[in-house]
Amino acid sequence: MRPQGWEEVTLGQLAEVRRGASPRPINDPKWFAVSGPGWVRISDATAAGKYLRTTEQYLSEEGAQASVRVCGGDLIMSICASIGKPTVVDMDACIHDGFVVFANLSERVNREFLYQLILSRDFGRHGQKGTQANINTTLVGQESILLPPMAEQQLIAEILVNWDACIDDLRLLIRAKSARKRGLMQQLLTGRTRFKAFARERWREVRLRDVATESNLRNNGRLDRTCLMAVTKAEGIIPMRERVQGKSLDRCKVVKTGWFAYNPMRLNIGSIAQWRGKHDVMVSGDYVVFRCNEDRLDPCWLEQFRRAHHWESFVRSSGNGSVRVRIWFSDVGRLKVNLPSVTEQQHIAAVLEVCDREIGLLQKQLEALKEQKRGLMQKLLTGEVRVKV
Repeated sequence: MRPQGWEEVTLGQLAEVRRGASPRPINDPKWFAVSGPGWVRISDATAAGKYLRTTEQYLSEEGAQASVRVCGGDLIMSICASIGKPTVVDMDACIHDGFVVFANLSERVNREFLYQLILSRDFGRHGQKGTQANINTTLVGQESILLPPMAEQQLIAEILVNWDACIDDLRLLIRAKSARKRGLMQQLLTGRTRFKAFARERWREVRLRDVATESNLRNNGRLDRTCLMAVTKAEGIIPMRERVQGKSLDRCKVVKTGWFAYNPMRLNIGSIAQWRGKHDVMVSGDYVVFRCNEDRLDPCWLEQFRRAHHWESFVRSSGNGSVRVRIWFSDVGRLKVNLPSVTEQQHIAAVLEVCDREIGLLQKQLEALKEQKRGLMQKLLTGEVRVKV
């Protein structure tokens, strides 16, 4: 039911809707220049967030003539990456054909209200099956929306903008806490900063193979399919999706609490994790599993160390920059590590884990705020909840 005082319109009635265009061929240097109209790419919009005020590339006169221009204040929406994500272009520029443009906004609509409205819609359904890059702009222009009076638009936009500000502040706080933790890692894991109780103790250089042992313990009927796991860079050790599970579980390798597992074809992009669960699990038989010799190497210390620059640099060079190079434990075992005593390792790990818990709590708070905002958008932009003008 349409709220009283609101009208049903289409996006095409509120803005001129059109696609971007790319000069062809895009890699021809004659299309680009050291100055001129900015060339807005998907990466520019993704990095900019809500507002785009600068670009890294500029078009020549020929390139600009072969492209679609946008003016300061126009809205653009990605249609090939982060599909449906709007960005406000606060500059005159030219845009890639991976965008839809909402230009020449009507005086009937508040720009911020329109931004929030576009953000709330699922425009992916207008794409052709099997591709994201061919959204039908005619259908986008025919998208039906409910438009409140201008005063109500402004109040709704103000509420959602304030929510966005809270979300942005929390993102900045998480970024600052993460940077602080990286600094602590650099100091504590290299011995530049020491705890007073251990200041006189020497660190010893060892190779990882001297303080950790590969495990080839096979499942052989011990665990059922509910215990089958995969390793990802973002989420660590998580349940394996059913569609990629093999038929036999006997070859799978058992992973006990505190042990590490990784895919040897993806280690150099960070797909390694420590298992922190209480019960044994298993991973593909093609994975590498290893454990720390805990009288010399604390697993929690190694879990922190594997996120440090020294580890990343070693693993990246071992893989020669290719995702598909297999890095076995014999390769990783060559890594040289300056190792303090186990007790000092435990103290270092405890400090860094406190940082992780703090960042994790802030990230949960961020997700809660984003979920609350989605609920607010659903109620305010449909008129289910009205604001008092």
